[in-house]
Amino acid sequence: MNSPIVIENLTKRFGNQPALQSINLRVPAGRVIGLLGRNGAGKTTLLNIACGLVLPTEGSCETLGRQSRLLESSHLIRLGLVPQESRLLEWMKVQQHLAFTASFYRNWDSAREKRLLAELELDEARKIGQLSSGDQQKLSIILAVCHHPSLILLDEPISALDPIVRIRLLNQLLAIVREDECTVVISSHILADLEKIIDWVVCLDHGEVAVHAALDEIQESYAEWTVTAPDGGLPDKFPEPFVLSQEGNSRQVRLCVRCGSEGKTALAAKYRAEIASRPLTLEQLFPLLLRERILRS
Repeated sequence: MNSPIVIENLTKRFGNQPALQSINLRVPAGRVIGLLGRNGAGKTTLLNIACGLVLPTEGSCETLGRQSRLLESSHLIRLGLVPQESRLLEWMKVQQHLAFTASFYRNWDSAREKRLLAELELDEARKIGQLSSGDQQKLSIILAVCHHPSLILLDEPISALDPIVRIRLLNQLLAIVREDECTVVISSHILADLEKIIDWVVCLDHGEVAVHAALDEIQESYAEWTVTAPDGGLPDKFPEPFVLSQEGNSRQVRLCVRCGSEGKTALAAKYRAEIASRPLTLEQLFPLLLRERILRS
């Protein structure tokens, strides 16, 4: 499968306010992509353009081989979407809404629907307008995945879910990706949960692409070192350019570094210290990635 989303020189402005600025992006197929960014970075705008809900001001976005502004039914049936704001029909019951949506798809998977209803503990007899925001999110997700889409776009789909249900949902998403060999783009601020399922990162900052890389590649580029010098002598500030931050005293410090075995060996020898290394979590990496981009620009 070719890249399901291809963006070229895309800019989106709302009035005089730019939301996206001349971005170029090819979303890799068959991946679970974490779309990261601070509030206002342009994540929702990007997802809305990809599914044709918003038109770019300049440039182009191709989704599933078609310009997103020209998506037809043959493309839309291959797309699953969970928008940030609910678009459910609140006067319907859960089962009515499921049946209504299923009627538009020849390949609606009733077995998957029943499995997700049970796993996410969603009562199909409830009226949608009486559901909590979390239960409405569950329903939106079920509606987005039961027709075996090639591309699933999820905008903050787990923000209102409790931790137990979030874990169940993430496990179900992984199962769906393996079963359908689809591509998932998921935007979320809950980075600890996101890290459990994504294998690719697209990070936006002020409407520009700050990072576009495999998660394991990013994790291999940074680390936390615990540097211990029993005799003391560690500096108040390490001059090494790969040291991004430090915390500690003259005997032991914790460093966030752009890692490399040569730098680690040289630093240990220079300060007669022992160094224990561990990978950084996505929550720890996120501010570093933004900071590194600022320093590069």
